[in-house]
Amino acid sequence: MSATLLADAIESTLLKAQTTSSQVEALCAEAVKLNCHGVCVAPANVALAAEVLKGSPVAIVTVAGFPLGNQTTRAKAFEAQESIKLGATEIDVVINIGWAKEGRFDEIRDELKEVRKATADNTLKVILETGLLSPAQLDGAARAALDAGADFLKTSTGYGPRGASAEDVHFLAKVAKGRAGVKAAGGIRDKRTALALIEAGADRIGTSAVKAILGV
Repeated sequence: MSATLLADAIESTLLKAQTTSSQVEALCAEAVKLNCHGVCVAPANVALAAEVLKGSPVAIVTVAGFPLGNQTTRAKAFEAQESIKLGATEIDVVINIGWAKEGRFDEIRDELKEVRKATADNTLKVILETGLLSPAQLDGAARAALDAGADFLKTSTGYGPRGASAEDVHFLAKVAKGRAGVKAAGGIRDKRTALALIEAGADRIGTSAVKAILGV
């Protein structure tokens, strides 16, 4: 895969609690320079990213219900809607993982439908936190996300017990069957890992190590 195609799959991510405005500005400038697909920043930093990236093709990605997924449905939907008003073009929302553990997939679907409405025509990615779910739980949660209209199934928050694996990505791609893309995130710090995940079926890579992956 060429460096250009790889960069176009990357969402350069900065979600640490201690993130400063200058770091967000640097992230955006770097993403433009490296031709990344997008930047993924916290909701409080969306407006700044939108200002810095005005006129740029770089997508502005943010999160909802992050990182635990146990906020109320109304809170997640409002967070997504507010972020879009501030300039976000893609929303990555965390499912209620406890519901997935209990097999409450209809409730996951119904919650995600509300978030889907709140995002309107913008891209919605659903974070499943694969490291916390059994195959059956992951299958049920992924299908609920697809039924709710998710555009992507995403592996991890980066704050769970582990990051993305090729097995996770292959599993999600198999469940999606072309109905949605797959975003791999969590622990992706080098080019070999990124390429292995793309080979397994990932369409997007979320990473805070974009320079290492692109070799710049």
